[in-house]
Amino acid sequence: MEGMETASPGAATAAPTPDERRQRVFGWLDARGIAYTWYEHPEAPTIEAARRYWRDDGSKHCKNLFFRNHKGNRHYLVCFDCERNLAIHDLEHRLRQGKLSFASEQRMERWLGLRPGSVSPFGLINDPARHVHLFLDASLQRLPAYSFHPNDNRSTVVISREEFLRYLAAVGNTYEFIELY
Repeated sequence: MEGMETASPGAATAAPTPDERRQRVFGWLDARGIAYTWYEHPEAPTIEAARRYWRDDGSKHCKNLFFRNHKGNRHYLVCFDCERNLAIHDLEHRLRQGKLSFASEQRMERWLGLRPGSVSPFGLINDPARHVHLFLDASLQRLPAYSFHPNDNRSTVVISREEFLRYLAAVGNTYEFIELY
C-alpha cells in the first residue's frame, strides 16, 4: 500500500524504547490479572542511584544480576536483597553451576530483551524459549512484597509475594529459592 513501509526480510528491527518495554510488562501482567502498583522516577540504572527515589511502601528492593556458565550455553538471573552483596566465587559454589561470569550486553538483549541497568525478573517475558533459570534468595520468601524495574529503569513496580509467584508460574521459566549467603 502506498505510504506504508515494510521491513525487508532479514532487516534488523529497531530495539524497543524504554517506554515500550515498560508498557509490554504492564500489558503482560494486566492480561493475566496480576496485580501490581508502579511509580515513575528519574533514570536509576544502579541500586545506589535508585535509593533516592524509593518509597516507604513495605516492599523489598531487589538486586538482579545476569550470569552465564563457562560454556555460554546456560544463563541465570539471580535475584536477592539489594542490601546484600554476593561474591561470584561463593555464588558458583551455592548454585552448583560451575564457573560463572556476567553475561554480555548482547546475551542480555538476546535472552531477556534488556539492557544493563534495567534487569529484572520481568525480562523473562522476553524469553519464550524459557532458557533463563531464575535463582531467588530464600530470604525473599519471608517478605510481603518486592520492587523491580519493569524493564525500564525510570520506573518501579511493587508486587506482592503472592502476585509475584503467580507471575513466575505464568511466565513459565524454571526458578528456585535458595540460600545465597
